[in-house]
Amino acid sequence: MREMKHQVDFCVVGGGLAGMCAAISAARHGAKVAIMQDRPVFGGNASSEIRMWVCGARGKDTRETGIVQELMLENWYRNSEHVYSIWDSVLYEKVRFEPNITMMLNCSCNQAEMDGNRIKSIKGWQLTTETWHTVEAKIFADCSGDGILAPLSGAEYRIGREAKDEFGEQLGQDQEDKHTMGMSCLLEARELNRPVKYTPPSWAFTFKTNADLPNREHDFRRTNYWWIELGGDQDSIHDTEELRDELLKIAFGVWDHIKNQGDHGAENWSLDWVGFLPGKRESRRFIGDHILTQVDVQNEGHFDDIVAYHGWGLDDHHPGGFHYRGKPNIHPLCPSPTGIPLRSLYSFNIENLMMAGRNISASHIALSSTRVMASCAVIGQAVGTAAAVAVRHGFTPREAARQKIMEIQNRLMEDDCWIPWHERSIPELSREAELRASEGDPEPLRNGVDRPIGEVDNGWRGGPGSWVEYSFDEVKPVKMLRFVFDSDLDRTISGARVMSLYSQHPFDLAPLAPPECITKAFRIEAQDDRDEWEVVHEEMNNYQRFIRIQIEFTAKAVRFVPLETWGAPEFHLFAWDVR
Repeated sequence: MREMKHQVDFCVVGGGLAGMCAAISAARHGAKVAIMQDRPVFGGNASSEIRMWVCGARGKDTRETGIVQELMLENWYRNSEHVYSIWDSVLYEKVRFEPNITMMLNCSCNQAEMDGNRIKSIKGWQLTTETWHTVEAKIFADCSGDGILAPLSGAEYRIGREAKDEFGEQLGQDQEDKHTMGMSCLLEARELNRPVKYTPPSWAFTFKTNADLPNREHDFRRTNYWWIELGGDQDSIHDTEELRDELLKIAFGVWDHIKNQGDHGAENWSLDWVGFLPGKRESRRFIGDHILTQVDVQNEGHFDDIVAYHGWGLDDHHPGGFHYRGKPNIHPLCPSPTGIPLRSLYSFNIENLMMAGRNISASHIALSSTRVMASCAVIGQAVGTAAAVAVRHGFTPREAARQKIMEIQNRLMEDDCWIPWHERSIPELSREAELRASEGDPEPLRNGVDRPIGEVDNGWRGGPGSWVEYSFDEVKPVKMLRFVFDSDLDRTISGARVMSLYSQHPFDLAPLAPPECITKAFRIEAQDDRDEWEVVHEEMNNYQRFIRIQIEFTAKAVRFVPLETWGAPEFHLFAWDVR
């Protein structure tokens, strides 16, 4: 068989949103990156293979930004009809065409070569090309979900639920056990203009009445059937194929119940898709220098080394899953946002191993909140950024956490990754300039907070014909412009506060489109030493919240002139830097 070798700075195993964001972030910060993904598409639980909604922190204006926001806005712009293949293409291109990334799809990591307590290389089998890929790297990140590098490297990990008294967790168990949350196969349905019959397979289960589905909401217009769940009381890794078979029997049987067992208003609805790849919630969890706990969550996670946040709620599923006839989950709310420390994102005993996603260093109860994908994505971006900083300085992740945490935090905030209770550094040129506007107060544009916090807007608003201007005491060189526009951090899809695609497709499903409040068109004007103004840049089709413009000119003053939004009556801007 063919063998290929790769030498990189940073190697990511797993291509879900966490792994993608880790790889992209590190590459954009100059690291040479390889990403090994065992599926043909990126996105993990968010991909067309599983189709779980991308959820994140609850609460007003807490939506995750950074790379995950970039992905969502790209999808909203290009994918008006909620097509999963288009969403897959958005995820694919963000990795495939990012400089500094070597991409290996359909490649399953199954070996690791160690050098003491360091991973020297990993090896994966690429089914499509019959090729063994060996990757040597300075730092590795396990973003695989199941944490495959734990058994391969000897990294310490946990499986199961802790006892209450271990960490003082109110929601813990009386005694620890090996149970986890289960895995699900989801359904999608589509409304047609005519009645549609459904014939279930002979091997599907039969659910004749609603009493056969106790405590399971099955209004197909409102749910994606996340409760078709099994495996928490079995082995959530090694029993996956067996569990998939049972989940499919349930899934096709549930649709038979909706179509054929009673009147559910589904006469014109067709089963459009069934997931044959289960979406997992929990398996291995690495042990880092800090194990995130329910107590940390309740105290909001005010860590010195905070690099990400969550706030979904403590959404703990019963290990019995579908076979448990009570409520399938508990979901007490937790503070939102709640911080996540860098010390929970690297292994305590393998010195060059990091992790992002549902396998981070957290107790079972804390995991029930951190595991949702928008949270995993910002964790991934934090890991990629920290890895790039560590490589640049020749540090291990632990050394970077101790010696370069402010640099890591500043880089994340500069990349529009919000870190609660922190302010972004303002570049000197912006900080020392005079800032004025045709209307309103522009000072919040350089306060280092790029979103509303509580009742404080932290932005500037202007109407048609408005402008914002930086002026200097002498002609200055300008090399870069940085903008953060309002993208409506509380937006929804058909009333659901999800970030990717909706699961059911009625005739009246609203098309996706960029949020109306984003500034679509604007120009940049520069004033020379003769007080004459010249247009140095124009943008007529912006649909992103966060953009950087690399540009070179000299000016005594620089003016931002917004021209058009995607539909909102006023312009709303959270940050504008010149440097």
